[in-house]
Amino acid sequence: MFRGFSKISIDSKGRLAIPSRYRALVLDQALNNLVITLNPLDRSLWLYPLPEWELIEDKLTTLSDFDKQSRRTKQMMRGYANDCQLDSQGRILIPKELRGYAELSRQAVILGQGNKFEIWNEKSWEKQRDDWLESMGNESTSSSDSLRSLSL
Repeated sequence: MFRGFSKISIDSKGRLAIPSRYRALVLDQALNNLVITLNPLDRSLWLYPLPEWELIEDKLTTLSDFDKQSRRTKQMMRGYANDCQLDSQGRILIPKELRGYAELSRQAVILGQGNKFEIWNEKSWEKQRDDWLESMGNESTSSSDSLRSLSL
């Protein structure tokens, strides 16, 4: 289970160090096999342990190629999916195309999301977070049905 927030650096070769608290989990759960792909909903990346990615691929397979949105989602998520592994220093290489999509340069953040990580440009994440928090405080914003039933 991945949870938490970390600020991280990306080196000049496009390598990102996975926070040390997650490394043993990645090695145990995924035998060091990860899949990184773009997030089709935001300008960020999703990083899955391979067993979790295989579940996502199964779900993508059930989507119809005759529905444009479903087809585009499959094209984006599968088409940009890249296998990766932690190197001896706990880093992964983020492909150039994915770094460009998520506007990743030197500073990034990684957010644990249970079955995966989200990787964001630090400034983009801060703006998204602040916009979301502001909209949550706006009483005219209606909650979705799924959030109304959430008890925290």
